[in-house]
Amino acid sequence: MAKPGFRLALFATLLALIVVLLGAYTRLTHAGLGCPDWPGCYGFISVPKSEAQLAHAELHYPDTPVEADKGWNEMTHRYFAGTLGLLIVLLAARAWTHRHHPGQPLKLPLFLLAVVFAQAAFGMWTVTLKLWPQVVTGHLLGGFATLSLLFLLTLRLSGVLPALIVPRRLQYWATAGLVLVIGQIALGGWVSSNYAAVACIDLPTCHGQWWPAADFANGFHLTQHIGPNYLGGQLDSDARTAIHLTHRIGALLVTVVLLGLAWQLKVVGMTRLAGLLLIALAAQIGLGLSNVYFHLPLPVAVAHNAGGAALLLTLVLVNYHARTSLVRVRHQLPFGWRFSPRKHVSGLMTLKGEMPWRP
Repeated sequence: MAKPGFRLALFATLLALIVVLLGAYTRLTHAGLGCPDWPGCYGFISVPKSEAQLAHAELHYPDTPVEADKGWNEMTHRYFAGTLGLLIVLLAARAWTHRHHPGQPLKLPLFLLAVVFAQAAFGMWTVTLKLWPQVVTGHLLGGFATLSLLFLLTLRLSGVLPALIVPRRLQYWATAGLVLVIGQIALGGWVSSNYAAVACIDLPTCHGQWWPAADFANGFHLTQHIGPNYLGGQLDSDARTAIHLTHRIGALLVTVVLLGLAWQLKVVGMTRLAGLLLIALAAQIGLGLSNVYFHLPLPVAVAHNAGGAALLLTLVLVNYHARTSLVRVRHQLPFGWRFSPRKHVSGLMTLKGEMPWRP
């Protein structure tokens, strides 16, 4: 049975996914500076529309003419992000109020609250520092972190508990997969914030070569100057090529490790999770290749961000099941299996839980 707060956490998770995709859409439509100030837009709560508002915008922001489409892309993202922030505040307040109830997570909602405040700061710096790549990448990672932590909270409130003992090697594989996927998402953010997605426009080579000229020192120069407008990027072709190549190499490494993880899941009987992981991986590879082959069409590029989110959430689910070892006792009740409390079974602690879902 789901615990109180489950539906709210689930709704917040779905909203966080929408916010991540809106952020990707804003970035890919070059609308990150569609509103040159924060949290408003040219000093208003929405995009300027009337003659008086447009005159005010032209007077105070002469270097940034109003582009309504880009402004609405940015403000829509902010509206949804603000709503998500309020939901997380509500989740944290609810967790604090019910902190003495058994099984009520407290640290996770409070940590989420800290993350959302950090995200608000990164959202502001994204605008005020004119799309500085370090901040843009950090803001993207913060969005994915918010999404994955909300999903973890939803799992913990769902009342669904893992039903299998898993070997320790599966935990190692699951951890490695999660870390590598996070790293690959960070690389993807660096590719996007430096406008390196089309630095290589052929497959499987780059500029017709397996190892073209690439400037890794400047491509991963993490102390770029604050001040210039980074819309469109400031790096030269060789530096962008280096970033793109690194993202491709990272994709190969992630693929190998996740294939190994899928095999480990199959070995221990978690065939559903293995299948889900393989589907998410295959979809993400296909979308990544399509980005290059079709020269970054907007729908495919946004879908690639969605694929990254799906892969990350799948890894969160895998780690959730790999790190919660329970023993299922073989006596059946009218409404399913139940876990009987025991001190130790085969050196593992067992707990009492609710309806298990066999992955």
